[in-house]
Amino acid sequence: MSEHDQHSSFIKTPQQLVVVILLAFLVPIFGIVLLVTLVLSQPGADPNALQPEAVAKRLQPVGKVEFGPVMAAAGPAAKAKGGKAGPADGKSVYDKVCVACHQVSVAGSPRLGDKAAWAPRLKSGIDALVQSVLKGKGAMPPRAGNPALSDAEVKAAVEFMTSQSR
Repeated sequence: MSEHDQHSSFIKTPQQLVVVILLAFLVPIFGIVLLVTLVLSQPGADPNALQPEAVAKRLQPVGKVEFGPVMAAAGPAAKAKGGKAGPADGKSVYDKVCVACHQVSVAGSPRLGDKAAWAPRLKSGIDALVQSVLKGKGAMPPRAGNPALSDAEVKAAVEFMTSQSR
């Protein structure tokens, strides 16, 4: 059996010695060059990135929120009439906006026709109820979630709902 000599080297020929010496110098130099290149390089930015059009494109909203079919229909209709709303019809406003919550009593809203639920609200008067709708109250957002509603439409809807609940 042959025993392993602890003092032997993996370099057996002069050519291997030359290769090891060259690599001992070239590998650290190559590593230093790569490190310096990494540190000194500046990230390149798109020269058009700060143009107003590019900024506007990046900042545009990803979507919009609409509450019910009234908002989509009210905008063009109001513009077609020159910005003036027609006569306020409380039942149609209720059917388009208010019914979603007041038909099933969402978040504690009083149901249409529920005299017991409307009684304490009726004590404060119609004007106070109209102000509650205009400013929002509890889970109900201002103008019942439809900013296109005029004050007259809000009042007509409140009058319609209270007339059904007396």
